[in-house]
Amino acid sequence: MTDALGRRLALRSITALDKLRLFKAAGPVLAQNEPWLGMALLACSVHAIDDVPVPMPANEHQIEALVARLGDSGIAAAAEALAPDEAVSMADTVVSAGN
Repeated sequence: MTDALGRRLALRSITALDKLRLFKAAGPVLAQNEPWLGMALLACSVHAIDDVPVPMPANEHQIEALVARLGDSGIAAAAEALAPDEAVSMADTVVSAGN
């Protein structure tokens, strides 16, 4: 898929382990912040930008750096590319993370 800036973005499926690691990287406060976590999940679904691999972020700083790198156009493209079922699954994960 291509974002509004013309960058080629490759997406990966976020696994249960990826989500667990994202919750750990976010920390207890941000893991309960639904808007933040939703954007983080979208960013973490990006596997490569212009065929350059993007490693899975391991801490809050790396997550925010990836969101900044993708910007609005990259996040929007990732959200649009995700199948509705996967977007619902991510939303369910965000909600259940607060339990």
